[in-house]
Amino acid sequence: MNNIHKILGIGITSTLMLSCSGAGTNSLTASGLNPTAFDSTVNGKRTELIKLTNHSGMEVCLTNYGGRVVSICVPDKNGRPTDVVCSYDNIHQYADTLKTPSDFGSSVGRYANRIKNAQIVINGKLYKLRPNDNGNILHGGGNTGWMNKVYDITAKTDSSITFAITSPDGDNGFPGTVKATATYIVRNNNSLDITFKATTDKETVINMTNHSYFNLNGDPSKEGINQVMYINADKWTPADSLYIPTGEIKDVTGTPMDFRKPHAISETITDTTFDQIHNAHGYDQNWCLNTFKDGKGDLKDVAASLYSPITGIQLQVYTNEPGLQVYTGNFQGTGIPCKHGIKYPKHVSVCFESQKYPDSPTKIASKTPGWEFSNPYLKPGQKYESHLIYKFSIKK
Repeated sequence: MNNIHKILGIGITSTLMLSCSGAGTNSLTASGLNPTAFDSTVNGKRTELIKLTNHSGMEVCLTNYGGRVVSICVPDKNGRPTDVVCSYDNIHQYADTLKTPSDFGSSVGRYANRIKNAQIVINGKLYKLRPNDNGNILHGGGNTGWMNKVYDITAKTDSSITFAITSPDGDNGFPGTVKATATYIVRNNNSLDITFKATTDKETVINMTNHSYFNLNGDPSKEGINQVMYINADKWTPADSLYIPTGEIKDVTGTPMDFRKPHAISETITDTTFDQIHNAHGYDQNWCLNTFKDGKGDLKDVAASLYSPITGIQLQVYTNEPGLQVYTGNFQGTGIPCKHGIKYPKHVSVCFESQKYPDSPTKIASKTPGWEFSNPYLKPGQKYESHLIYKFSIKK
């Protein structure tokens, strides 16, 4: 056990690298995970693997380390169980944030995405946050954010789990003691239904999301840009070279940002003459969802979808949030062995992160037009609730 593992208190366990077949031993999950590889202690708190199932052939495995989705196993067009998310398969790699940093499948908080200059102003008071991304703050502090904390498990059934976390006043610079939960439910219609809730004792900002990396092809050793994507959005928010929104809200018409008619990601992701794709090395932008109207999101309307012509699996995304960050794994391809020992290539997967618009605290404080409804503020006595659904089916 090396020094970093002594500090973290991680027990190293060997892991079995198997495909999503469940073959080999009854102790493995359908996605081939070995639960003992997650049975450890990190910073004095026990970690474990939780398996959720339904009656329709879906299995979701999660860990309370970062409230993370580790695998989602759903039937393909031939009924073969297929793991559709990229991740690690042991607690060692998740918790070793120096060697294998990742937001794989995490419940992100306190604030998903970026805040410019790592600072916010609330009631006239400036709060300096902990920068972790070119002087800005990303995903609540990244390695010191919620994705790398061990959540408590407060409720569990065969098909649902509730993770809970208490973030103290001053955590990464954010004001207020926040109590938050992330509830994951596997529905019989093969959807993963996620609800984030939070309260605070002092006004603060909150913006939680899930950060799963989807590859519906069943073979994450190959890039996933053949996947067909749809985004229900007429507008988007351009960003600068550091991924901070400029404050503009632009129409997608006539640009590579237009996914209102589904098409393979490969058709536009190579257009590096478009500065946003060039700067991000692919897609990593926020779309302004048409499903958000009159201050609320419609969970009955599809916000986005992804489809694999290989497996026939389709993912539909629903949310009550105004924005959706779509990220195409532009910084994968590190050569690090991941789940089942596979080294993921660049652009292997797609993330759909429901959210307030990135940098909303800065834009709202400066009264940037068009940002007023992306309200990130939470006051004492109020209840934050964000809803995200990932629904899987076979496209007819």
